[in-house]
Amino acid sequence: MERREFLAKATAAGLASLGGGALMAQDTKQQPGESDVAYRTRLARMRAAQAAAGQIPPATVLEYYELRRYEIETQEQKAGLDKVLSEAAIPVLNRLGVKTVGVFYPAEGLSPIYVLLVHPSVGSFATLTHRLYGDQEFLAKGADFVNAPADKPVYKNLEVQLMLAFTGMPALERPVDIPGRIFQLRTYESPSEKAGLKKIEMFNTAEIAIFRKVGLHPVFFGRTLAGTKMPNLTYMLGFKDMDESKANWKAFVSDPDWRKLSAMPEYADKAILRDKGITNLYLKPAGYSQI
Repeated sequence: MERREFLAKATAAGLASLGGGALMAQDTKQQPGESDVAYRTRLARMRAAQAAAGQIPPATVLEYYELRRYEIETQEQKAGLDKVLSEAAIPVLNRLGVKTVGVFYPAEGLSPIYVLLVHPSVGSFATLTHRLYGDQEFLAKGADFVNAPADKPVYKNLEVQLMLAFTGMPALERPVDIPGRIFQLRTYESPSEKAGLKKIEMFNTAEIAIFRKVGLHPVFFGRTLAGTKMPNLTYMLGFKDMDESKANWKAFVSDPDWRKLSAMPEYADKAILRDKGITNLYLKPAGYSQI
């Protein structure tokens, strides 16, 4: 009973109408005097509670995230990638239905460069290469990249990761949009699919709400469907600067709701995460990034 009471508290806002069925329509509307941030947070908590109870609304649409990791070796390759992305690829991708494209550099060093594409469906991901390379505008504006000779490659290697958004956060958000902003990309590897789903449950039912409360501003949460280091989940946070990141992570570690949640045996790191299975990266956005 203690566990149920805690999870109810962690997702308390707006949950009274859940009962045994779908959310009441009025509960999904922004209330008078409710800020946009408070409204989005309340909806996220309501969705998480529904998912935990097996009551995911049929209308809930989960985004798909394609994360491309370009390994490059020279400044010339970086300049070429920037040029094709900003001048050719992103405008065409937006027209083809990929409405948001984020481009991120490592906080230090040259490589790798990360490109995040937000797809409305798995079909969008599956057909994108054919649609992109069948587009005359892209072929013309990106000719140097498209037609690069084999002895002068435009990048050393490319890895692609496909993810499905969490029910607790079905759509990408842009929590910060100021010069100097930074992003944190974290991947959690699990020892088994069952353990990985347990960690996702932990996020959906309570942990995302705690993140929001302490200022760990989510950009997306995704379960990896195809890629390396599986099974894993990957998420991104946004901050105005490194100082905010450090301060808010400190607040998270000491938060009483987090302490109680992480103390539950079924959510212990040793039970649901692989040993040394957390990857943590800080990234900075390209000037033309849409995130």
